Amino acid sequence: MPSSKLKHFGMVMTGVALGVVLGLVFTARADKLGPQPLPVEEMRAFADVFNVVKRDYVEPVEDKSLFTHAITGMLGGLDPHSAYLDPDALKELQVGTQGEFGGLGIEVGMEDGFVKVVSPIEDTPAARAGIKAGDLIVKIDDAPVKGMALDAAVKLMRGKPGTKITLTLSRKDTAEPIVVKLTREVIKVKSVKSSLVEPGYGYMRINQFQENTAKSVVEQLGKLGRENKDRLKGLVLDLRNDPGGLLNGAVSVASAFLPEGVMVVSTKGRTEGAQREYRASPDDFLRVLPSWSRQVPMVVLVNGGSASASEIVAGALQDHKRATIMGTGTFGKGSVQTILPLSNKGAIKLTTARYYTPAGRSIQAKGIDPDVQVEETPDGASARRLREADLIGHLGNDRDPNADAKTGEDKKPETARADRSKPYEFGSKDDYQLKQALNRLKGLPVEKGKT
Repeated sequence: MPSSKLKHFGMVMTGVALGVVLGLVFTARADKLGPQPLPVEEMRAFADVFNVVKRDYVEPVEDKSLFTHAITGMLGGLDPHSAYLDPDALKELQVGTQGEFGGLGIEVGMEDGFVKVVSPIEDTPAARAGIKAGDLIVKIDDAPVKGMALDAAVKLMRGKPGTKITLTLSRKDTAEPIVVKLTREVIKVKSVKSSLVEPGYGYMRINQFQENTAKSVVEQLGKLGRENKDRLKGLVLDLRNDPGGLLNGAVSVASAFLPEGVMVVSTKGRTEGAQREYRASPDDFLRVLPSWSRQVPMVVLVNGGSASASEIVAGALQDHKRATIMGTGTFGKGSVQTILPLSNKGAIKLTTARYYTPAGRSIQAKGIDPDVQVEETPDGASARRLREADLIGHLGNDRDPNADAKTGEDKKPETARADRSKPYEFGSKDDYQLKQALNRLKGLPVEKGKT
């Protein structure tokens, strides 16, 4: 991919990496970066290992393969989100931003050498097959996953629509492996949907932040207004299980509800380019916003599956006191990954900065605490989800060194919601948190559920 196409290209690892990636993209190529002195002793040790492997490994290994493994290990050892992208992986990354790809429809990450399901995407083969958040994928067809690179596993799961694939899963509290046979489909992730849940009260759900998400938000706001003659009394914005996506999409969505020019998010890192402020922008499509969108009372629903772009939007609306944040604590993905193109047409995805809310709070490894804590069900059966602070090697929170400790009470064995109550669909009549959000908008008592 030419570097010119990467100039304003915010990357998202939809269905590929945990917490998803929000990226600033710098046009600097790796070969134009300032030269850094190489540590002689460490380079000598690397050369020694390289020569021993070339000479003594049980099978011949190509130089290209060894260098690729070395680069992969170097980046993978930094934090859970930095990675090497070969040309194919970079193309996959770009495909994800379009909201359409051939595959199964699951958000995945790594844990203990296995691919772990973070969340199945609604109305996809994975969701219909009953794959659950927290499942470990131990085999893809006949290929064991243990030790396989995440990008390689994702590449195996994606493929031509109509082709079949078998996944072997390991699930907590289930003794036997679960074998699931699926057929790949064109995964078209409709990022925004809305409905009038009651006369005067709108509901809008964002599944993930794609290239056209902000435009879709404006369209859905217009639809809600027309359905209720522009007399909306309240709006619920649902960001639960939204793994994030494009940075520009998050800023634009926040801009639909905030005064023009106010701070949405800032980034801070070691380089000059990593010091950025993003403000509510006057994009062309925002000119057709309904007049009530920046004044209507709002509740934003979040949970442990709300990550990255979702946390940026929730944090901005919370700091500007534009909305009440309700639900459970968010994922805590508050780091910036920059896509740096390489001469081999691949790239590195490197963590270069942290995100901060308008009030200067760091999202990293802490997330957004809701204004009103509400469990997923009346009996408190909120599913325990993997969060940033659970990931080995995650970045710390530079503004709150005790952020990890504060999540300790939440680090209990996962409890599948289905084990204790009937599963429900977000936005349905059985959605307990949505009911409480509506109560809040109406000025009625809010039930928090058993903690």
